[in-house]
Amino acid sequence: MKPLLRPIYYFIPKSPWRRYSHTQSEVAATANELLTILERVEGMEHSLESLVSLISNNKTASLIPEQAKPQLAFRLFIWATKRLRLCSQMYQTTVIDMLVKDDAFELYWRTLEEFRECGIPIGSDAFSVLIKGYDKLGIAEKAVEAFGRMKDFDCKPNVNTYNEILYIMVRKEVFLLALAVYNQMLKSNRSPNRNTYSILMNGLCKTRKTKDALRMFDEMIQRGFAPSTRIYTIIVSGLCQAKRVHEAHRLVDTMKESGCTPDVITYHALLDGYCKLGRLDEAYSLVRSFERDGYVLELEGYSSLIFGLFSARRFGEAHGLYSKMINNGIEPDVILCTIMIKGISDAGRVKDAWNFLIEMSEKGLVPDAYCYNAVIKGFCDLGLLDEARSLNLEVSKQDCFPNVCTYTILICGMCKNGLVGEAEQIFNQMEKLGCVPSVVTFNALIDGLCKASRPEDAHLLFYKMEIGRKPSLFLRLSQGSDRVIDSASLQKKVEQLCESGLVLQAYKLLMQLANSGVAPDVITYNTLINGCCKGGNIDGAFRLFKDMQLKGIAPDSVTYGTLIDGLQRVGREEDAFVVFNQMEKNGCLPSFAVYKSLMTWSCRNRKVSLAFSLWLKYLSSLPHREAEAIKAIEENFKEGQIEKAIRGLLEMDVKFKDLDLAPYTILLIGLCQMQREDEALRMFSVLQEYKVNVTPPSCVHLINGLCREGNLDLAMNVFHYTLERSFILMPEICNKLLKCLLRSRDKKDRALDLVCKMRTFGYDLDSCLHQTTKFLLQCH
Repeated sequence: MKPLLRPIYYFIPKSPWRRYSHTQSEVAATANELLTILERVEGMEHSLESLVSLISNNKTASLIPEQAKPQLAFRLFIWATKRLRLCSQMYQTTVIDMLVKDDAFELYWRTLEEFRECGIPIGSDAFSVLIKGYDKLGIAEKAVEAFGRMKDFDCKPNVNTYNEILYIMVRKEVFLLALAVYNQMLKSNRSPNRNTYSILMNGLCKTRKTKDALRMFDEMIQRGFAPSTRIYTIIVSGLCQAKRVHEAHRLVDTMKESGCTPDVITYHALLDGYCKLGRLDEAYSLVRSFERDGYVLELEGYSSLIFGLFSARRFGEAHGLYSKMINNGIEPDVILCTIMIKGISDAGRVKDAWNFLIEMSEKGLVPDAYCYNAVIKGFCDLGLLDEARSLNLEVSKQDCFPNVCTYTILICGMCKNGLVGEAEQIFNQMEKLGCVPSVVTFNALIDGLCKASRPEDAHLLFYKMEIGRKPSLFLRLSQGSDRVIDSASLQKKVEQLCESGLVLQAYKLLMQLANSGVAPDVITYNTLINGCCKGGNIDGAFRLFKDMQLKGIAPDSVTYGTLIDGLQRVGREEDAFVVFNQMEKNGCLPSFAVYKSLMTWSCRNRKVSLAFSLWLKYLSSLPHREAEAIKAIEENFKEGQIEKAIRGLLEMDVKFKDLDLAPYTILLIGLCQMQREDEALRMFSVLQEYKVNVTPPSCVHLINGLCREGNLDLAMNVFHYTLERSFILMPEICNKLLKCLLRSRDKKDRALDLVCKMRTFGYDLDSCLHQTTKFLLQCH
């Protein structure tokens, strides 16, 4: 008992005892009483836990003043943190409960400072309880501060402490800071464990950075950690969110082969991925294969399938599956009811959706704002705006309703129906009621103003959106030599702060950015850029384009496509290709719409070869396209073997089930514009051979070119092709062909036959035929 007397004597808090006049014998008696408590349980570890528990429950020695008991418990715990075997999870939980219950954080910090003054070493678990305690109370900033102050106490975080703070940062969506802390962890030679990778990969997947998550997955395996079921599930879910379900499926197979058994969450993540992509037949096959593994379709699985069926507009099947689920004894939850209400509304049966919502309430399920918003959106989609507003007023007395989503739906509905003034009134009303508009709300109204040819008002709303930010953020973004102007400089700034030990400052910077009001997103800029381009203000569009990049918002394919289209509208083709090259250089994959726009303008400028090269370039960017086959097609085109080239393209499209008529139409029209009717006809023949319907515009240009060259028989063949497919062509081309036939020496009778056929196939000849054509027919 003697060797432990000094440590126990030390644990008895001195400050609260100063108001008492205890003798040394009394203090020794207290120490002996504490030791007696310790000896009641075998093992020092359990004894310490029991002692802390007894102290916190007021069952300790009578000589210890009441106000001294928490500090005694904290001293025992902090002393034990450097003796790892004495500091168990249960021990930590007891101290965390004391911190939270008694709001004793300040006392705990004072105890830490006393230990530092006495030169007593402190373990990282002493700070882990602080981080967990603050997190339990929802005070993330204080948790980050506690982590940042560890260096002041000469205490280095262990892997568990790192994981705890990383978990908080990921949950608070300051992922940039989480990565910076992770890098600091590696630099301090603190090896991550499997839980570290789980936390970070989960954050990466939730922020749609699937590629980075996969790289971290590989890094984890290289470090010798076998993926757990949870980690596999995180990656599977991330791949599905990125629409890479084939890879997710392969990963599940790999998971099984490695001996790691998928759980219900894994199966559901994969099933949900297929359903959200509309690949329902594969989803059903997946369910059958899962059932062989013992998987039973539960509520989440039914919800995913029903959502997919509604999205594919297979309404009858969705209702049938819902009924089957009920018959199997599975009760719906609010989420599934919302899916049902939205699906029924999308089918145009809004009254049935409303009745379903009422039935839901009768079953004891409390509809939330999502349910009501689904019905309101259904009314708006049908143009029943009065009914939508009435329902909004009817349920407006409920908690959390209407919310920002409700107002946004109403504003979208008003703008869609051209009632921009009413949309502005709703927007002003929500601000008066203290409902902060979201970026989607601003985007909806800005888009409405642009479509209503009110670009000045749209720009004013955009500035209002930005001015609503906190002044400190505005200054941080726009002033000073160390300013943050884009995502790269922000990342560098965060890393510098972390390296300097200013983790709290880095956290505050990121949270300030996140909570700085409504920041315009890429959709906002795209809407305004589109408005400028359609109004011919291409310079204004470019100013917005530069502004968004300065603020760290990366342009997407829509941004570039809109600019390219706008430049071509004003005849600045060279600048359009400069933007296209910049788009590729910045790693933004051009969409098919961008290629189509460039191909169209190339053909109009008689550059069919360039248009063809662009098409092949687009095909090369698609997965599984063979480079050699594409190169052979290009050689055929250059050598003038148009039939071979088009046949090769069609075979490729049929093979990958990816046939789109637009490129063929653009090229065929382009050949006609260049007066290369022979090649256009050969292309027309190949398309017929593959039973591909040639579009009416293509036929119009082909007929026009053949008439110009005097190839009237061929022109009539193309016209008969349009009649067989019930195409009704514009009067101009019909009259041109008839006039050419009537003015020729040997084709006048065929003109009369053609007129009869036109009447048979639905042409209104009175309105279709010009006076000159009618006169020529009468003369004949």
